[in-house]
Amino acid sequence: MDEAYNARVTWGRHVVSSGETLSGIARRYGWDYRQLAAANDIDAPYILQPGQIIHLDKEVPSRVASAPTASPRSQGGSPPVASASSSPSSEQKKKPQTVRPSASRHNKALQSDSGASSVSDWQWPHLGPIIAVYSPDTDMNKGVDIGGDEGDPVRAAAAGNVVYAGSGLLGYGKLIIVNHNAQYLSAYAHNRTILVNEGDDVSQGQQIAEMGDTGASRVKLHFEIRKNGEPVDPQRYLPKR
Repeated sequence: MDEAYNARVTWGRHVVSSGETLSGIARRYGWDYRQLAAANDIDAPYILQPGQIIHLDKEVPSRVASAPTASPRSQGGSPPVASASSSPSSEQKKKPQTVRPSASRHNKALQSDSGASSVSDWQWPHLGPIIAVYSPDTDMNKGVDIGGDEGDPVRAAAAGNVVYAGSGLLGYGKLIIVNHNAQYLSAYAHNRTILVNEGDDVSQGQQIAEMGDTGASRVKLHFEIRKNGEPVDPQRYLPKR
């Protein structure tokens, strides 16, 4: 994936660790740093404190809603962080590059909401029993929970690029987020061990983690599929058992 979008993550809350910057957090989750700052009422020069909560699920105020989204990973580097000496006019002169999505043959069909072709391009990340299903009318479950034993392999449900690998998102434990194209992300939560790094390309079926119980009351894999940032029922996309 030489040219790939970092689709925006629009759920959950990030806990700031020592040394993290707003631009780095924004880039990690596919945000423009100005929009993320505005959504969290953070003023320039955007100083963060360890333990501070950054909300990813807040709406961006209309006055900054038209700001460009975070630069794609292929451009490299972090978006500039404004400082007290920054010139607003110099920021306005910077124009983001336009990058076309390059969907692999695994992901072309994912641009459709339904149909056999889209379902065939996903595979189960683990074949353990389903212990909780998608709950569209509540906030209880935005994906499916799959049972298993600690250390069981967790596999990528489709080819993509790892845009997040860590434990900064509250409630998800050790989490991996894979970007598949401009529309689709998949998330794998509560892992014991993460076996990939941010920026890695992964193939469908590749082991990316070991199942665990981090951030959970029992060993399980919480799996989500997100379309344009919104959760969808994974069982609509996964092969029938």
